[in-house]
Amino acid sequence: MNIAISASFLPHDDGEAALAFYRDKLGFELRKDVSFNGLRWLTVGPPDQPQTSIVLTPPGADPGITDDERRMISEMMAKGTYAALLLATKDVDATFEKLQATDIDIVQEPTDQPYGIRDFAVRDPAGNLLRIQQA
Repeated sequence: MNIAISASFLPHDDGEAALAFYRDKLGFELRKDVSFNGLRWLTVGPPDQPQTSIVLTPPGADPGITDDERRMISEMMAKGTYAALLLATKDVDATFEKLQATDIDIVQEPTDQPYGIRDFAVRDPAGNLLRIQQA
């Protein structure tokens, strides 16, 4: 079998803030911008990896989710406990320096983890945790 990751989903609660983060700060390209019933989905991804995308979705857009569940999702997003993503870069320290120069929310500076990975952590505008590790 040869199975590849096509897309991963992360919630967003502000399309413009999400674009400013993923496109303008991380350097991803905007691939799709879809609106439906007052909600907005954004698809972004690294320019050199057209086969891999992140779909930024409205939280709780699934019609089967109750209002209580939507509130819970919003509360978890606000705390940064709802979603996470691992990214990789060839130079963690240089990437950290570049991102630190912006108004990005730094959670952890570059650290040599006990499990053998050097990484750092940031939060996107919706509160999603992104760990960026040495490739």
